[in-house]
Amino acid sequence: MSVWRWMVVGAAMMSCSLAWGQKKDKSGYDRAARAVILHDAVVYVASDSDSQRVSLVTPGHEVVVVERSAPWVKVFANTDVEDDQEDKPEFGEEEAPTPASGWIRDKGVVSPSTPNGDVILYGAAANLEDAATKPNAPKGAAMAAHLLYRRVWEYFPQSPLAAEAAWRSADIRWQLAKFDISSLPSAKEQDAMLRPTIFEGDMKKVIKNYPQTKYAAMAAYRMLDNKVCGDWQGLPKCPEMEARLYQKYADQYSDGPRAAEALYNAIYREGVVVTMYTVEDDKKKADAAATQVQALAEQLKAKYRDSDFAARGVSIAFKVQQGVPIYGNDRD
Repeated sequence: MSVWRWMVVGAAMMSCSLAWGQKKDKSGYDRAARAVILHDAVVYVASDSDSQRVSLVTPGHEVVVVERSAPWVKVFANTDVEDDQEDKPEFGEEEAPTPASGWIRDKGVVSPSTPNGDVILYGAAANLEDAATKPNAPKGAAMAAHLLYRRVWEYFPQSPLAAEAAWRSADIRWQLAKFDISSLPSAKEQDAMLRPTIFEGDMKKVIKNYPQTKYAAMAAYRMLDNKVCGDWQGLPKCPEMEARLYQKYADQYSDGPRAAEALYNAIYREGVVVTMYTVEDDKKKADAAATQVQALAEQLKAKYRDSDFAARGVSIAFKVQQGVPIYGNDRD
């Protein structure tokens, strides 16, 4: 921790006059002094809107409350804790701003002691997440939603909203990173090792903190993105490997919300393998893959009869049985 950060911590602790036994988080700040802003808040040198502007705190970013003097709050702004070095993401997270001391208006500030704070933060995050999907979305809406969802489970770990907030926070960050990586030339590489890896830290926390939940199952499904090929390049190696990945996932998370989809993905890829080996005149491997398609389709139909993926799987199995190509041009 830098000298500046220690000065911030010390000042915040003394100014808040908190008890020596107050619990602190890994940032060094007293947890009760932490708060998050729901709107763009200007930080002023003094408790006067005509004074010099020091900084701007955007939604989802943290402050440490030092002093209150209605209608103003003295804070150390943008004090967000950086990720551990091994958890540094390659995309989707701005560098942590330098903490700035000053005054902000006492509105839109939510702390761990705010009544219904978990619901307030969750609702604000959901509104920003929805706004991010609209045309002409507000700048930074998705990242602000990610941060606000994150504060829900950080500030209110016992909230009934904590697990879903953790998942949504992780998923937004994942989707942003995936979009960035998809624009790179390496995104088309056959070998997943040849492209940047999407940051998995948040997803792993969901699995660790909320095991045996649908959110853990969805997090594990997202992480398959780091293992699949960028481009099959017309070769059976990739769809064969991916079929095994999806089948293993479906077996491990058979009660999860993505199990039927995973099993369908395995069926589709086995169907692709049939086509590829047929083109290569490798009848033995084509027949083996065709047998696997039928077996997986029966499994999907039996376990997830009410899912659209069951019908889709049966359709793929029928086409394979009829000798209709699953991959490439199916014109006869």
